[in-house]
Amino acid sequence: MCVFCDIATGDVSAHVVHSDELTLAFLDFRPLFPGHTLLIPRDHVETLADLPEDMLAPFFASARLLSRAMEEVMGAEGSFVAMNNRVSQSVPHLHAHVVPRRRKDGLRGFFWPRTKYESDEAMAEVATTLREGVARMKTGL
Repeated sequence: MCVFCDIATGDVSAHVVHSDELTLAFLDFRPLFPGHTLLIPRDHVETLADLPEDMLAPFFASARLLSRAMEEVMGAEGSFVAMNNRVSQSVPHLHAHVVPRRRKDGLRGFFWPRTKYESDEAMAEVATTLREGVARMKTGL
């Protein structure tokens, strides 16, 4: 069974900070900073690609709400909103991390090493490949 589904049904306790019909947000038990929140769809969905179309707006509206609240009530100067899909996804249930941020808080950029493209041509090739994939996805091919 999925621990996030158990939290959504109330079978496992969590410190809930937002709850509506479609989404639930609760504090991460191993936070980057106090206020680090996990936002989940109540229904079991494993990745962003699996999220039903009619859930996109409600899910990201909740993420926006949490981000705004962190600045307002936690004194955050901004927020970090991120999610993993499969790789590094510790629980196979879609969840967005919404983390309060402050300048010089010690969190530097991303959590993984940054690289450069070998050339502008290599970068253009990757862009073309992704553009073609997006176009195929849009047409359902």
